[in-house]
Amino acid sequence: MTAEHTPEQATEQAEQVTEQAIEPKIAPRLLIRALVGGLLMGLANLVPGISGGTMLVAAGVYHRFIDAIAELTRLKFKAASLIVLGVVAGTAALSILLFAGVVKGLVVEHRWIMYSLFIGLTLGGVPVVWGMVAKPSRGLWLGAVAGFIGMAIIAIFQSQSLGAGGNNEGFVMMLIAGAVAAGAMILPGISGGYLFLVLGVYVPILGAIDQVKQALKAMDIAALLGPGLSVVLPVGVGVLIGVVVVSNALSALLKRHEAPTLGVLLGLLIGAVVGLWPFQQGVAPKIGEVFKGQILTAEALAKLSPDKLPTAFFSPSVGQVFGALALIGLGFALTAMIARLGREPS
Repeated sequence: MTAEHTPEQATEQAEQVTEQAIEPKIAPRLLIRALVGGLLMGLANLVPGISGGTMLVAAGVYHRFIDAIAELTRLKFKAASLIVLGVVAGTAALSILLFAGVVKGLVVEHRWIMYSLFIGLTLGGVPVVWGMVAKPSRGLWLGAVAGFIGMAIIAIFQSQSLGAGGNNEGFVMMLIAGAVAAGAMILPGISGGYLFLVLGVYVPILGAIDQVKQALKAMDIAALLGPGLSVVLPVGVGVLIGVVVVSNALSALLKRHEAPTLGVLLGLLIGAVVGLWPFQQGVAPKIGEVFKGQILTAEALAKLSPDKLPTAFFSPSVGQVFGALALIGLGFALTAMIARLGREPS
């Protein structure tokens, strides 16, 4: 005697059978794309202006990665999706760990060169987001204006903050930065690394990651705990919150209010350039000046590392101006080329 099923149960069983039948298999080509995408995504998150989402688009695994996150947040555990998610996330984390120190050194020692490149890389994301626009509308333009103004205001206030005393630090700030950047970095064209820069946590985060790497190499647990607990832990928790909450919220906005949302993303990208004015450099404060709420002594000044110095604008030479323009063009071309590769069928 067989048990009878209600129409609802029969439908649910049919959906489960269909889902199992169409669940994608892991092909070697997909694994290679996931490895490459993870590597590029990790490097992108170290470099302000390059979108981690754009790198995944370039590698041809963007939709698989986003679908895997959505399934995981709905507590659907498919082997294929978990493998893609694990390979991308693991490779990205490894590349961040290995190259954070190198990128930090380049930014601190060659700021105008790197910032010029960052501007080009950032503007190169504009065509990526524009390509997602079905049809320009009033909502798109209003969103773009709002996004530009918002990002420009943030960038201006942040530049004034950095000029007065270095970088922003603290557990709560790192938590917020991780959440905001994670929500942005998985969208094509939006750079999580740039948001780190705007929030004033870019150099501290890269420095902490490099310290963790050095501590792991030396097997020094005591040296690992400092940057691990004060920076890596809150940023990591923030990243998880951002991926789960912010990315799902933005995904819903794109489905329900696509034009205004894409407009805001475009405005954020263009407004980001305001905070990347290349001709600025670290300037050592003078003894007796108030620095981070304390009067600076000769001993404290001697211990002040280059990455902690406040920044100030300088007048560029003719060669620096043309060099900056060339680097902006190079950065734009690189992002555009990577985005073009991403349009190939996966």
